[in-house]
Amino acid sequence: MKYLFIVSISVAFLACASKTNKENNSAEVQTQRTLDKETKEYWYSGRAEISSYALTQARYGELREGEAVMVFVTEPFSTKSNTKADAPSKDNVNVLKLNFTKRFNTGIYPYSMMNSSFFPMSQGDHSLKVSTSLQEWCGHVFMELQNKKNFEMINHSYFEGESFVSSINKAALEDDIWSQIRLHPESLKSTTKMIPSFFYLRLMHKEAKAYVCEMTQEENKDQTRVVTINYPELERTLKIRYSSDSPHSILSWTETYPDGYGTNKKMMETSGEMIKTIRSEYWNKNSNADEKLREELGLKL
Repeated sequence: MKYLFIVSISVAFLACASKTNKENNSAEVQTQRTLDKETKEYWYSGRAEISSYALTQARYGELREGEAVMVFVTEPFSTKSNTKADAPSKDNVNVLKLNFTKRFNTGIYPYSMMNSSFFPMSQGDHSLKVSTSLQEWCGHVFMELQNKKNFEMINHSYFEGESFVSSINKAALEDDIWSQIRLHPESLKSTTKMIPSFFYLRLMHKEAKAYVCEMTQEENKDQTRVVTINYPELERTLKIRYSSDSPHSILSWTETYPDGYGTNKKMMETSGEMIKTIRSEYWNKNSNADEKLREELGLKL
């Protein structure tokens, strides 16, 4: 978190839309985006935004109570090393990073899940990298996407037959939607293909590919909006409710899909409801005395 650069930049919400890849001297033409002054001041303040959520997670045909956290922060990303940049370089790109975590118990054993996405602030249609890990007592899974000429995918899993390396055509990423809402949600597209969230793909053991989706956006009377994404083939619908005003806080979400196995399989709804949001240089808050900030966020697990 050493380098939080203030730059003149642009942002558009690529929601469900996947731009047609055009070639210009064999280079992909990148979408240019613009941030207004208020948005730049918020995201380049030198602090992260941390939001806690009461989580209800469908797993094995039952609902589990837990906690979710979204940590948004701007930082330089090294396209050379494909990691956070620790020194200035021409290879660095400013990104809005989202670390999205979920924790819940399934009977005697716990689940811990984390998704990290690195969405470019100034240009580009997709995150530079998305990585996801799931840990529970049976074992753990790690999945990563690198944004190259195509999407380069790698998955390591304790499940037999689920470890792979592949290259797939670029498409819109559901895991980008959260960041895109925060920056510029107005340019919402209606129908295209999208790669579902990595959390969903790994929990449900689905193929990592783009699926047809239908998107709508609705304005509510209480100064909130709802983005709805429906995947007919997966029988899955995601709804994200967020504030109409900048910085477009994520207030809640619901995710409906078939969950469970055998006779326990049925349509269930995973949901998250905001508890609290704070802004903090959390990387400096690592003493025992700083645990009071977890209490402020309502976190117990």
